[in-house]
Amino acid sequence: MTAVIESYIEIDENHVAWIADTRIKVIEIALDKLAHGSSPEELHFQYPHLSMAQIHAALAYYYDHRDELDAEILRRLREVNGLAARQADSPLQQKLRRLRSEK
Repeated sequence: MTAVIESYIEIDENHVAWIADTRIKVIEIALDKLAHGSSPEELHFQYPHLSMAQIHAALAYYYDHRDELDAEILRRLREVNGLAARQADSPLQQKLRRLRSEK
């Protein structure tokens, strides 16, 4: 891994940014910030094992690489929506609808 932003962020061989010495991806912090409008202090409350420096480094990395991380977020959202659409008419869903209509 290559150290980035004063060794708070590491990039793995798949070019994924992680908060150093944790199992938390930078994109997870960014998603919490985007989805909930969380401040760094609120993120620290949600991730008490992270230091404020780690949280700020993750946010700085996100803002420095916003285009690529936003593209990854959009890719994930499309993937989830595709999975949900395929599951909407699964054999189990069909059976449940049939059972509900028989009541």
